[in-house]
Amino acid sequence: MNNINIPAILELPVQERIRLVELIWDSVAAVSEAVEISPALKAELEVRMKEFDANPEAGYSWDQVKSRLQGGSWRSA
Repeated sequence: MNNINIPAILELPVQERIRLVELIWDSVAAVSEAVEISPALKAELEVRMKEFDANPEAGYSWDQVKSRLQGGSWRSA
């Protein structure tokens, strides 16, 4: 790594560290093709896509998920 001062980063206020993580994540997501997916994960994703294609109405919408997370009811199905 190029002279990254980890102790100085860890001393930053939490909000600044969160922002730094967001910036790093965005830079990784911008080149997602460079992230290798294991064969096991790829197989699992293919199974899940087939399940979704067979029954797209199963599961929850993003709005439902977000509501449950915000309401704290995500712990109970």
